[in-house]
Amino acid sequence: MNIYQDYLQEIEERKNQGLHPKPIDGAELLSEIISQIKDVDNAYREDSLKFFIYNTLPGTTSAAGEKAKFLKEIILGQSVVEEITPAFAFELLSHMKGGPSIEVLLDLALGNDASIAKEAAEVLKTQVFLYDADTDRLKEAFKNGNPFAKEIIESYAKAEFFTKLPEVPEEIKVVTYIAGEGDISTDLLSPGNQAHSRSDRELHGKCMITPQAQEEIQALQAKHPDASVMLIAEKGTMGVGSSRMSGVNNVALWTGKQASPYVPFVNIAPIVGGTNGISPIFLTTVDVTGGIGIDLKNWVKKLDADGKPVLNENNEPILEQAYSVATGTVLTINTQTKKLYSGDQELIDISRSFTPQKKEFIRAGGSYAIVFGKKLQTFAAKVLDIEAPAVFAPSKEISNEGQGLTAVEKIFNKNAVGIAPGKVLHAGSDVRVEVNIVGSQDTTGLMTAQELESMAATVISPIVDGAYQSGCHTASVWDKKAQANIPKLMKFMNNFGLITARDPKGVYHSMTDVIHKVLNDITIDEWAIIIGGDSHTRMSKGVAFGADSGTVALALATGEASMPIPESVKVTFKGDMKEYMDFRDVVHATQAQMLKKFNGENVFQGRIIEVHIGTLTADQAFTFTDWTAEMKAKASICISEDDTLIESLEIAKGRIQIMIDKGMDNDRQVLQGLINKADKRITEIKSGEKPALTPDANAKYYAEVVVDLDEIAEPMIADPDVNNKDVSKRYTHDTIRPLSFYGGDKKVDLGFIGSCMVHKGDMKILAQMLKNVEAQQGKVEFKAPLVVAPPTYNIVDELKAEGDWEVLQKYSGFEFDDNAPKGAARTEYENMLYLERPGCNLCMGNQEKAAKGDTVMATSTRLFQGRVVEDKEGKKGESLLSSTPVVVLSTILGRTPTMAEYTAAVDGINLTKFAPSNKQLVM
Repeated sequence: MNIYQDYLQEIEERKNQGLHPKPIDGAELLSEIISQIKDVDNAYREDSLKFFIYNTLPGTTSAAGEKAKFLKEIILGQSVVEEITPAFAFELLSHMKGGPSIEVLLDLALGNDASIAKEAAEVLKTQVFLYDADTDRLKEAFKNGNPFAKEIIESYAKAEFFTKLPEVPEEIKVVTYIAGEGDISTDLLSPGNQAHSRSDRELHGKCMITPQAQEEIQALQAKHPDASVMLIAEKGTMGVGSSRMSGVNNVALWTGKQASPYVPFVNIAPIVGGTNGISPIFLTTVDVTGGIGIDLKNWVKKLDADGKPVLNENNEPILEQAYSVATGTVLTINTQTKKLYSGDQELIDISRSFTPQKKEFIRAGGSYAIVFGKKLQTFAAKVLDIEAPAVFAPSKEISNEGQGLTAVEKIFNKNAVGIAPGKVLHAGSDVRVEVNIVGSQDTTGLMTAQELESMAATVISPIVDGAYQSGCHTASVWDKKAQANIPKLMKFMNNFGLITARDPKGVYHSMTDVIHKVLNDITIDEWAIIIGGDSHTRMSKGVAFGADSGTVALALATGEASMPIPESVKVTFKGDMKEYMDFRDVVHATQAQMLKKFNGENVFQGRIIEVHIGTLTADQAFTFTDWTAEMKAKASICISEDDTLIESLEIAKGRIQIMIDKGMDNDRQVLQGLINKADKRITEIKSGEKPALTPDANAKYYAEVVVDLDEIAEPMIADPDVNNKDVSKRYTHDTIRPLSFYGGDKKVDLGFIGSCMVHKGDMKILAQMLKNVEAQQGKVEFKAPLVVAPPTYNIVDELKAEGDWEVLQKYSGFEFDDNAPKGAARTEYENMLYLERPGCNLCMGNQEKAAKGDTVMATSTRLFQGRVVEDKEGKKGESLLSSTPVVVLSTILGRTPTMAEYTAAVDGINLTKFAPSNKQLVM
């Protein structure tokens, strides 16, 4: 059986799943298809033509190379295909988005046949995905007097690839569809347990929300063919949680429009809304696809006669409906007035959805085209030695005289590209910035690879200091899906220039370390900007932004990102932390005290949390920055004392050296380069040449929060509140309760210590608690399973060296074995300790899960419905989030502990302590 017959067999298998043929990305299959097209008597010729024209992936896939080569043969008359004229061949090339198609177009435009060259030049004028090799060819031809090269470069200088696009329609009709009440997690749009299928867009689209919801969306489309379906989070925020391009891809697949008639299942222009707007990460992804995200504000706080919020019996603001967006409501978006209308009635101003920059993204079909277009125009203007005409919306530059800079403003100003020398920008400015560190995680990495192929990128940008491809999200189970996807991903990324968790050559031991922990280690400058393919890309050094797989691809390819400088909220601390408390309790209390101070308004949402943590090293401080994703912050920044930062950098150096010793460095010696940069930074701090980053004393903040440590009297738990009568209050991270709320009698079915929220100290706390319990009770007996997944291998190694791993082994009933990894997810748990492989484990929810309906006590950050635990008939699954000591004790007792039980269990244990800095952490 040849490769084409294999493809036909796969097509038949997909038919049984209600799927179309899978898009072709391989050269071998397309080469066979081309042979069948050339054979006019071939029985498969008609289908082969359809596959070639409509079902081949563009960009730098090997299939795209074969397609471009064959189209070139047709244009030159070397092959004759009745169904594909030379004119049609040019049209197909115009939809292939760079890579081999650009190479072919340049061959033709710079060739000897003037008529063909002219047609090729016209197509090239519409293309933006050109790289240095392409522009170098154009520049050389221009210098040699080639008239078509001159014509193309002059067109690029005018940005005709953009100016000749249709304008954004003045009116866009939408029909509403409420996806759910309360916050809509990206897990609802692209479930973690279906991560393996994300690169197969049609298959993955089947998992969005529910089959019933998909049918309802289709029914709305049939009833309102002139309207776009707008997906809505009623009484909540759209797209919270993980940063998933797949979530937006799914929304676009069901509600958007096809990007190209010749590229299947790649849709753009989704429209989404939320009562409380769109999650910052999700909104970036919407921009990538040229979509629209709207802050609906259709529920508002009820006010009394004095203008103060009216509170209910739970001391929460009562909401009143400002206008209805019930499913099936027809509304009109006016992109000129920037208002939302119901008929002639104006509902709300939506100017933030239609900034000049966002309108450009919409017009161009996505933000990539604008990023590459600007670079192309700059190149052309430089070649012509002219000033680039003002075609694109000017960057928004806000500079407030006499106002100091917050920490994030300082970082953005340092890394800004294209601003006038000496210009100082404040929050609200739009900035292009260089990116220092990039992270790609494994369940979105395949999509990042696809994005890199689609934008014709073949090698990492030389200005990126370091980039890492993780294997942590698929670490728990080495099943057939992982075996099929992950080695292929690692090979692609390793070739592209990333440090990879797995060695495609199989030389060094595979590492499944949690990506955020690795990025936290390889960030060796607190002035760095980090982009990572996960919402928890929140480093305790530098400023890190979780991003969709496309933005990660763009950062890898260009070394740049574009975004507004966010406002900041300053967080400082006062008082004393009680000796029996853990720092995780401080983190939860920060959120609770902030919500209380601002009457339920989350001032962190969409902003930078500038936390003056001062005295905690990077590992411990990461517990705070990691959680800021659940606070709905755009990002966070730790302000450290000089000595603390130096200590953190020394720790980072040691861990990078371990990676080098394992053989993970590449030909560019990226890891060694990071150590060298860390040494330089340490020298700068010690000498006083460049102290640790601090904000200016006269910086301006959106708000300031002072966390009173004296108020934190008992462990704090983030509760999904699954039975709240107001469904919009369920599964948020805003319900923070003291341990005593549960009265020591809430049943706990399973405990989980792991994910990115724990560090080495947590593993030592676990070991110390087990010894404490044995000393107090004579033995350790678990009344609920306890799953433990250390975040990194180096933590395991350090615990072994210090004797703590031996303690954990003593009490465990299962220990991971890398020589025989699990081939299937565990479905049943015994009441014992499980020492799992380093990685995300239960927190990811795509492989391991708790039993349906369980009540889980976890150190994780994920409490979304169905993530760690699914519902069962008659009982909702719930994931309560707490500190390591609370999780340990809950599994030993099989229930939540009382305060007396808790304080006895942690007696004498070295918990993660925190004392506010006594230094002034400002400049």
